Amino acid sequence: MFTTPDSMRHLARISTRYAMLGVLLVAPRLTGAQPTIRQIDGAPFAATIVAAPAANAVAFVLNARGVRNIWVTDSTRADARQVTAFTQDDGQDITSLAFSADGRTLYFVRGGGPNRTGDIPNPTSDPNGAEEAIWRVRLDGSPAARVTEGSSPTPAPRGGNVAFLRRGAIWMATAAGDSLRVSQLLKMRGSGGSLRWSPSGDQLAFVSNRGTHSFIGVYALASKTLRWMAPSTDTDNAPAWSRDGSRIAFLRMPYAERQPGFRATRSAQPWGIMVADIASGQAREIFRATAGRGSVYWAIVADNQLFWMAGDRIVFPWERTGWAHLYSVPASGGTPSELTPGNGEVEFVAASKDGTQLIYNTNIGDIDRRHVMRVAADGKSAPVATVGGAHIAWNAVQSSAGGIYALVSDARLPAHAAVMRTAGTTPQWTHLAAETMPADFPSASLVTPTAITLRATDGVQSYGQLFMPPDAAPGKKYPAVIFLHGGSRRQMLLGWNYGAYYHHAYAMNQAMALRGYIVISLNYRSGIGYGSDFREALRQGATGGSEYGDVVAATRWLGARADVDRTRIGLWGGSYGGYLTAMGLTRNPELFKAGVDIHGVHDWNVGIQTFIPDYDVYANPLATKTAFMASPMAQVKNWRAPVLLIHGDDDRNVRFVETLTLIQQLRAQRVPVEQLVFPDEIHGFLRHDSWMRAFESAIDFFGRRM
Repeated sequence: MFTTPDSMRHLARISTRYAMLGVLLVAPRLTGAQPTIRQIDGAPFAATIVAAPAANAVAFVLNARGVRNIWVTDSTRADARQVTAFTQDDGQDITSLAFSADGRTLYFVRGGGPNRTGDIPNPTSDPNGAEEAIWRVRLDGSPAARVTEGSSPTPAPRGGNVAFLRRGAIWMATAAGDSLRVSQLLKMRGSGGSLRWSPSGDQLAFVSNRGTHSFIGVYALASKTLRWMAPSTDTDNAPAWSRDGSRIAFLRMPYAERQPGFRATRSAQPWGIMVADIASGQAREIFRATAGRGSVYWAIVADNQLFWMAGDRIVFPWERTGWAHLYSVPASGGTPSELTPGNGEVEFVAASKDGTQLIYNTNIGDIDRRHVMRVAADGKSAPVATVGGAHIAWNAVQSSAGGIYALVSDARLPAHAAVMRTAGTTPQWTHLAAETMPADFPSASLVTPTAITLRATDGVQSYGQLFMPPDAAPGKKYPAVIFLHGGSRRQMLLGWNYGAYYHHAYAMNQAMALRGYIVISLNYRSGIGYGSDFREALRQGATGGSEYGDVVAATRWLGARADVDRTRIGLWGGSYGGYLTAMGLTRNPELFKAGVDIHGVHDWNVGIQTFIPDYDVYANPLATKTAFMASPMAQVKNWRAPVLLIHGDDDRNVRFVETLTLIQQLRAQRVPVEQLVFPDEIHGFLRHDSWMRAFESAIDFFGRRM
């Protein structure tokens, strides 16, 4: 139930009475006085949005408490409508939305991909198993239907062909009357990916990943011939067709031994852009990054990393200034022009339908949010903002009619699909499916976080968002928690996050604040959003764990506040955030009262082997020792605070053994350990119920232990 003003005054009088007796009672900690975590995290999450290439249609996915469905808005009706009818929180994700050439059919993937041993996620433990399959739904009201096992459906720009992947092989679905005939298109070595049709639809470009290197291939359907584009010892990817279909551009990354990861990478052999002639397969380099800053490629979020735009120009991302910005270069080569200057990052990028503009989101000018902007591909005019205000917007696309659509959130309203409309002279985002918001979603009760900055003892500045309990009483001391995101290449924002994992985390931080905790959501060094020097901070991760200094800085900042009970400060986080939670409970047990560690990394050498199975811990003893000393297990003997450990046993990012070995050690030390295990769940829990059970357990744990 919701607390009324009269009941709050009554609780305040009770608090005052107990405070005079030396007992601190913070009213928001009383159960039942605040929205539940299931209410706070109960609004649909909009996960992706795509526009049809020709027809005026836009589709997006809504995840409503684990039930995922596709919604569409098109020229047939003004409002959005649901076109699939799935009803269960079964963990079956919907991804890879792709319209047919005529915009009347939508292809998508339902289910998760295989792990390294070929297992498909099955978070409901269905005895029949699970699959990753391609589905299609027509926009005429027909029900969605399964097409075949596979992923990455890529409809041709003409006709009814759909290329797709099946466990690394390239397949084709060909229209045969009202059905589709499925057959393998290519039989070859390596694993295929990045399927790209030529503008005429008669040729298919793709990446063939060979493990140590990769090639760009072009397959001609009529002649059934395959040609490699200037094959080399390097890693080629991101093929982009010229607008006339005669050439193809691609990225070329010089060969380098695979690095273990979880460390700063500030320089490399510079990458370049190649342009190949389709007929001959010969290519020439039109651009090469300079040495030093920007020599390591940093990807944007887009259908492709290269955009072959009108005027025969190629647009690409580059960190030459220390910020991920867009640049434009003639396809014939020359000096690139910076399109998006300023202190901030460019992230989601799409091309306008006519190929003259880029539509992108950025935190330039608003470092802890995201806004959609447009810029001409020729660089002859400055970027133009679309909608102002204290919101977060991403994944912007343009419909064939010219409308701009995006996913949008703010401090109180979670991710939703929206269209840019003008009210008077002011553009604004208009919710496309407002009726999907649950009646019990407590928008008005939510806290608006504020931005804070922190400075560690080594001088590095980090950032965060502060969530205060509503109606915090003067003179009271409140317990505090620090949330630590995963990744670590992530950024928490001043509002609901655009990532599904961190959408849930934002809800949890809101729930904690509403229960009387002061919450810091910490953006520690090695995260994104603040430039490459911050992201590639020295001695991070497996080379020293320097980001833990930012956790200590946040703790000292809290401890200096008059409204914080410094004897009741807790930590919580998942993955990399679980690692930092465990670091706090081992490195500074005197600072922290309790922690919630969700699938955390506890030994970097084990964590590295998760992604590089042949990683040899004996090859470089010094690096192995450094990695271990930067891990919680190195000082686990210091651990004495109670902890709640949460993990799914089909985790593909952090192996379940990380929790097993930690809990064994903590039990031996008689540390109070509680656990919550999800059979068959993966790293980013697929079922909404898993998230809710995890957070309900964490709230209960902190309530008892703090």
